[in-house]
Amino acid sequence: MSGTPRIIYTHTDEAPLLATYSFLPIVEAYAAKAGVQIETRDISVAARILAQFGLADDALTELGELAKTPEANIVKLPNISASIPQLKAAIKELQTQGFDVPDYPDAPSTPEEEEIRAKFDKVKGSAVNPVLREGNSDRRAPLSVKAYAKKHPHRNKPFADGSKTNVATMGAHDFKSNEKSTTVAADDTLSIVLETSNGDTKTLLDGLKVLAGEVIDSTKMSAANLDAFLADALAKAKAEDVLFSVHLKATMMKVSDPIIFGHVVKAYFKDVFAQYGDDLATAGLSANDGLGAILAGLSALPNGDEIRAAFDQALADGPRLSYVNSDKGITNLHVPSDVIVDASMPALIRNGGKLWGADGGEADTLAVIPDSSYAGVYQTVIEDVKEHGPLDPATIGTVPNVGLMAQAAEEYGSHNKTFEIPADGTVRILNAAGETVLEHDVEAGDIWRACQTKDIPIRDWVKLAVTRARASETPAIFWLDESRAHDAELIKKVTTYLTEHDTEGLEIKILTPELATAYSLERMRKGLDTISVTGNVLRDYNTDLFPILEVGTSAKMLSIVPLIAGGGLFETGAGGSAPKHVQQLVEENYLRWDSLGEFFALVPSFEQYADQAGAPAAKVLADALDKATGTFLDEDRSPGRKLGTIDNRGSHFYLALYWAEELAAQTEDAALAEAFGPLAKTLREKEQTIVEELNAVQGKPADIGGYYYPDAEKTSAVMRPSTTLNEALASF
Repeated sequence: MSGTPRIIYTHTDEAPLLATYSFLPIVEAYAAKAGVQIETRDISVAARILAQFGLADDALTELGELAKTPEANIVKLPNISASIPQLKAAIKELQTQGFDVPDYPDAPSTPEEEEIRAKFDKVKGSAVNPVLREGNSDRRAPLSVKAYAKKHPHRNKPFADGSKTNVATMGAHDFKSNEKSTTVAADDTLSIVLETSNGDTKTLLDGLKVLAGEVIDSTKMSAANLDAFLADALAKAKAEDVLFSVHLKATMMKVSDPIIFGHVVKAYFKDVFAQYGDDLATAGLSANDGLGAILAGLSALPNGDEIRAAFDQALADGPRLSYVNSDKGITNLHVPSDVIVDASMPALIRNGGKLWGADGGEADTLAVIPDSSYAGVYQTVIEDVKEHGPLDPATIGTVPNVGLMAQAAEEYGSHNKTFEIPADGTVRILNAAGETVLEHDVEAGDIWRACQTKDIPIRDWVKLAVTRARASETPAIFWLDESRAHDAELIKKVTTYLTEHDTEGLEIKILTPELATAYSLERMRKGLDTISVTGNVLRDYNTDLFPILEVGTSAKMLSIVPLIAGGGLFETGAGGSAPKHVQQLVEENYLRWDSLGEFFALVPSFEQYADQAGAPAAKVLADALDKATGTFLDEDRSPGRKLGTIDNRGSHFYLALYWAEELAAQTEDAALAEAFGPLAKTLREKEQTIVEELNAVQGKPADIGGYYYPDAEKTSAVMRPSTTLNEALASF
């Protein structure tokens, strides 16, 4: 792949994939006129499963290698970070489509099953981003989006007087409080071993290569203390008569957080598991997979009806539970990937601190975030809004983010360095000489994790922060807590690497996440901007939290990853409620997904192509697209919320119309202007016909032939229903 300039456009999952079937043909047609080469690679969860078993090309590995080269130019759409229930659902769908994919082995008992499980585990959770993100993140709201939000502000609801909504977190015996960290002095090879109390030694991980200057952490969450905390939280929610909800990141933290989620399920249904836990375990029904998977599997048990009744009774007797979808009986505890903290907590705050109960009504909520590493960020926002009222999108400033994420930086709670401890003992990280680097005493059931953060990404992160602060003349705040072991190591490096740059005249601070949140909110309310410079997890949280409060969604953000090798990764917004959008399309042939993030990402992608290929026409494409997106926002052509308005497909038509008109009107490239003149005229003259054709299909079910691996022909037909538009592009 290396050598020839090209843009790689990724096929992913759910609503973004459906939108691709509508939008990419437009992009390809326009790009071809400027000589821009566009190729696609399928990195959907289904394609990644097939690749593991030799049934499809391994596009993710291919793109991971490309991301380490100067010519990388990748447009990355949101993808599923698969939880176990999602993974199993994708496997089942592929099997029904005729693919020879084995079942997911919950408890592998043979070498063959171990190998199968290892293949699936490469697909599980946040498997894509660490491979592609060979650079740090520069994410912000484009000026046009902020201008639109100020002109057409959404509503952030106020918290009611006396609101009982708060965050509950452990604060002790958790990952933050138990963390130990060190910076490696020399290249080494580490191993992780568990020495049990009865004298056995078990190697958990061997051959971990580290380089001088890397930061290595280890920590644990006490299972016993987690259970005690959850019991207290449940009692508090019951006593205060508020909704109980848990907020985790079971996709990114794909090993630790499903386990924590399982503890929550077992805590809420304590009596049910005390009586029927053995029956459920024998049937392979795990609390880690959520209540939904358990209920779905009860029909296979002889006493399934009896157990179901016990769950129903527990729901009736326990504290009120928040619901993802009360109409369908889907609770906060149904699926671990249904309630992702970075999206769910901003939604709670924007909704005046209320979530939804079993009856569909709104109520105050006890938001349970067990690990205290970042829980204080959300509590700080809640306290600020209670005191000062909701943030007004018409007047507030913005909080862009520079995020440390290159080369799997701070990949907490996932991958190969997180373990549920099987026996009491001590976990040690040993160097090649057998010396202890870090250690923790552990008990059976504790969740222990290590983390590796490379030095080159940290140095690049500091450089990017200074660059952005200088370019935007905006204060940059490093969200780091010196009382936390990992952050203390980072602060040493940040302090050192800042001296490599000209920071004169810049405001650069290091504040704890809680103080940084309060400082940023104070400036926001004054209409001022503040760059948040954060680690990987806070990058994920902040790039949803602030955009949702500022502009109503995180899907409208410009997300550029300047790759360390010199190329670029251009991300197109967050996944958000993509599953709900797919459901609506299948039921009503209406896709509410907003592709604005793709429009923004394509501009710098075309600009980079112009530089790489020496192709000025690509820069003309980029400039025209940027102007067309501004018109798109001014004319309010994003998808509507109701049938009868334009949906995702209609929004693509209007972007195509405005883009063609800008290209026809520009004077930098006469050939492009001549080529696009007739198309712009045709689209404008046939606007009403095209919109009518696009809207005519609404209200009826749509068949796309699959959820995780939809049929290409069927999906294309559904997503391109305007014959007039299709013919205009084909003749063009």
